[in-house]
Amino acid sequence: MAKLRVPDSLHICLVGQRFQILSRATDSGFLWPIAKGLAQQGHKVTVISNRSPLGREEVERDGVKAYYLQEGSSPYSGMSFTNAAYQKFLELHRQEPFHIVHSLDDSGRRIGRHRKELKIAMAYDVEATQMSQLFSILGMSQETAGSLLTTYAALVYKFLTTYFGRDRKLLRTADGMFVTNPQQRFLLERYYLYPDLHTYTVPYGAEFGEFSSRETPSELRKKWNLPDHAQIAVTLSDMNEVRELIPLLRAFEKVAIKKPNAYLVLLGTGPNFKKIEFEVLNLALGGRVLMPGAVKSSELIDSIFMGDVFINLSSRSTGFEPSVLEAMANKKVLIGSEVSPLSNLIEDGVDGFLIRPADSESLANLLLEIFAGSLPAQEIGERARRKVLDYFDPQKMVRSTTDAYQKILVRRGLFKSILR
Repeated sequence: MAKLRVPDSLHICLVGQRFQILSRATDSGFLWPIAKGLAQQGHKVTVISNRSPLGREEVERDGVKAYYLQEGSSPYSGMSFTNAAYQKFLELHRQEPFHIVHSLDDSGRRIGRHRKELKIAMAYDVEATQMSQLFSILGMSQETAGSLLTTYAALVYKFLTTYFGRDRKLLRTADGMFVTNPQQRFLLERYYLYPDLHTYTVPYGAEFGEFSSRETPSELRKKWNLPDHAQIAVTLSDMNEVRELIPLLRAFEKVAIKKPNAYLVLLGTGPNFKKIEFEVLNLALGGRVLMPGAVKSSELIDSIFMGDVFINLSSRSTGFEPSVLEAMANKKVLIGSEVSPLSNLIEDGVDGFLIRPADSESLANLLLEIFAGSLPAQEIGERARRKVLDYFDPQKMVRSTTDAYQKILVRRGLFKSILR
């Protein structure tokens, strides 16, 4: 039977263990604008995820149906999310076949292994690979011969173990890979041997509103006992790596000595919370570094808005962290890692600053300049907001995603050409 053209309306399944919750709507996140935009174009969009911030098994909004498999009395609650997602997908696929599955992490890999008999196309975000671990190693290197050699050896070892251990198998099930920046695309082709023809660059991010009239959240300042005249730097961590935060704490130690009104708010929690707290106390920063632990999405956004500076020196993500985009949209001065994907978004000294994560001296000097008012923070913040609103325009994101899906379906051989 002759193959048909790609239909105008696609049945799309988005699979991801969690959506980054940074939207003002409590059950949406930074990928919701794409899901909503696809639905508005007439596509049927289904989300399979792990947990809902509302504690609900199902959410339907903006034409998108989302299933949360670890909530309530779900029959999948005792299974690993990878197996649960596969079983839920089969159930939904029998009711109405999907055209394409887009796995936002590696949790769709079991679906991908059966894509031929299921007669679907399979796409992954690059976050499904372990590429982020390579960025993390690069971020901790210093400009010394010994450090460079150590970094190179660690990179080679990590690449070989992650690529041959898992990533190569996953990439074999991929009909398309989504990346957000040129670094990821280059690494996929050069080192992961993934064809550039099947790689699609879609820099999706958060959905931003107009915040120019928003007041600084005074309730949060009161809750954390921050004085009204405090100068605040905010950062966010999953606290998996203690050494990732050591340069920041050492830099802030120098800032705290010279700026008695300076405070650092370290948001998040994780396995090394107590160890990081010990480092804070060991540097005598107990009264100047706040560690409130895990916070609600609304408090996270309020914290970003409350701060004068937002710092993200992590290199363990290969994409754009939603918190970073939120800070830029809120006109905050951003300090990021020069070896992270932020270097593709930020122009150093123009709409933010880029430094090497291990360079505590440069970070301390930069913070002192910002707090002293010797840098044009307001102008930098304005340029940051314009940059992020243009770069992550929702219409561009949805259009690029739709075009990628259509090409993946044709190259997969499920359809003969794109309908125009």
